[in-house]
Amino acid sequence: MRVSLTVNGVDRVVDGVEEHESLLHLLREHLDLFGTKNACEQGECGSCSVYLDGVLVCSCLVAAGQAEGGTVTTVEGLSDDGILDPVQQAFIEAGAVQCGFCTPGFVLAAHDLLRHVPDPDDAQIREALSGNLCRCTGYQKIIDAVHRAAGR
Repeated sequence: MRVSLTVNGVDRVVDGVEEHESLLHLLREHLDLFGTKNACEQGECGSCSVYLDGVLVCSCLVAAGQAEGGTVTTVEGLSDDGILDPVQQAFIEAGAVQCGFCTPGFVLAAHDLLRHVPDPDDAQIREALSGNLCRCTGYQKIIDAVHRAAGR
């Protein structure tokens, strides 16, 4: 099947998409956008998070065909002409990037939180990030990064 969508501000047409393929697979395998990570494929870890029509979703749970005519923003789409989004920059500065596998999902979840709550407290941050799992950190540097980004 053919899927037409806008990804990171660029209109794309993807041919050869199988009916069973997820949006995650479309992004990684058809469009070579590898920032969105494939981890659990069950919507439990948050590593595959993207915006679909402005709503944060686990792309592993969205059929590629459901994105037809939609707008997708991946972690790559947060930067603007090579300038990192404040959330991306804060994650680097706070040392919240260890192995990096979970980072795109955390960055998008933090970005989404800050769109709705510009100055969140620790409890709000923990709640907003609760759908994301990290195997490397104790989460404190990630929370610090969100506070740092909120201050910008």
